[in-house]
Amino acid sequence: QVQLVESGGGLVQAGGSLTLSCAASGGTFSNYRMGWFRQAPGKEREFVAAISRGSITYYADSVKGRFTISRDNAKNTVNLQMSSLKPEDTAVYYCAAQYSSSYSYTGRASSEFNYWGQGTQVTVSS
Repeated sequence: QVQLVESGGGLVQAGGSLTLSCAASGGTFSNYRMGWFRQAPGKEREFVAAISRGSITYYADSVKGRFTISRDNAKNTVNLQMSSLKPEDTAVYYCAAQYSSSYSYTGRASSEFNYWGQGTQVTVSS
């Protein structure tokens, strides 16, 4: 059973930057592909970014070029560096994990991830 704990959320002005971190425990981190999702008030949870076991990355079009996902297998963490933030990036951000036999597949649907963190709030003011 994998436990995920997000941190790093907060309030930032439009155009600013923020880095989210997700610490994993309870499993062999390097065996999992990892993802970030977000949910804004009144909206469904949406995919943001994912990284495979082999560190192949995939991004939603809305964040491509602004967000960077990375993983550190030695520290059992996955980070989401966010820059050029916009008010529409305001949401609760969730870290997700799924055991994977593939080194290249990232996944992008929430149904493809079994383990979830509790979420961290990101608010971007205009």
